[in-house]
Amino acid sequence: MKTNDFKEIITGRRSIRNYDPTVKISREEMAEILTEATLAPSSINMQPWRFVVIESEEGKATLAPLAKFNQVQVATSSAVIAIFGDLNNFEKGEEIYSKAVEMGFMPAEVKEKQMGALTAYFANIDPEVNKSTVLIDGGLVSMQLMLAARAHGYDTNPIGGFEKDKIAEAFGLDKDRYLPIMLLSIGKAADSGYQSVRLPIDQIAQWK
Repeated sequence: MKTNDFKEIITGRRSIRNYDPTVKISREEMAEILTEATLAPSSINMQPWRFVVIESEEGKATLAPLAKFNQVQVATSSAVIAIFGDLNNFEKGEEIYSKAVEMGFMPAEVKEKQMGALTAYFANIDPEVNKSTVLIDGGLVSMQLMLAARAHGYDTNPIGGFEKDKIAEAFGLDKDRYLPIMLLSIGKAADSGYQSVRLPIDQIAQWK
C-alpha cells in the first residue's frame, strides 16, 4: 500500500532479496516512481542519472550472467533498475536551464551568465572530478529511488556486485560515457527481510 508516513518509509525499508514474482509494476507507476526519485539534488542541476528498467524475460536473461551472486533478485523482482551516470551530462545543460527560464525559475540573464561559466568549466574539467561528481549524484538519486519505491508499497535491494565493465554495452550503451552506479531490484517482498544494526550517533557524529 502507498504511504506518506515518512518515518514508516525510512524505518520500514529493508534490503529485500526475494520477491513475489507474480507482482508486476506498470510502466505508468514505474515512471511515477522514477520521476519522484529525480527530485533528488545534483551538482549544478545537471541530473546525470540515466535508468535502464530491466523487466522483460529477455532483459533479465541478459542481466543474469552479469549479476554475479544476485540471481534471486533478478529472477523474482518486478524489475531491476540499472542506474548509470552520464559523464557527458552537460549536453543537457542548455535544455535544463532554458526550461528553468521558461517556467520562471530563473531570469534569462542569470541563465546566460551561468551557461557561459559552465561551458568553460566543463570544457576543461578533470575526468576524475567529473566521475566523482557523477557518482555522488548517482548515490543521491539511488537513495531517493529506494524511498520513493517504499512510499509506493514496494521494496528494493541496492546491488553493487555486478560486472560493471560489461553492463553498459550489454544494454546498448556507450561504456566510455555511461558510468554504472548500481543495480536496484524492485518488487513486492516475499519475506520481511532482516533488521540491521546501526552505529549509535555518539560514535559517528561530532559537535564542535
